Amino acid sequence: MTTAGEEWGERARCLSLDPDDLFVEGAAQNRMKSVCGSCPVRTECLAHALDRRIEHGVWGGMTERERRALLRRRPLVTSWRGLLEAARREHERDSRASRAG
Repeated sequence: MTTAGEEWGERARCLSLDPDDLFVEGAAQNRMKSVCGSCPVRTECLAHALDRRIEHGVWGGMTERERRALLRRRPLVTSWRGLLEAARREHERDSRASRAG
């Protein structure tokens, strides 16, 4: 069940997978990260894990180790969702401009 503002989980590519597949170790994490690569809600998923400091599993294409490192590098970020969505909009705008120009 998703809560208000988290309907994105219903569109996740991993929704049909066994949830245990998301909480693997070693090389299996890279296989799970590849599932995230083309997920339409990758940004929302990663922001969810970062904002809630979720310690285990692959979320939004990042392992727990990668998320911990990111949190250490950016300790002052108060809303990862806001930051990541702004970065995504900027990337999309830049992509459109480079195709048009």
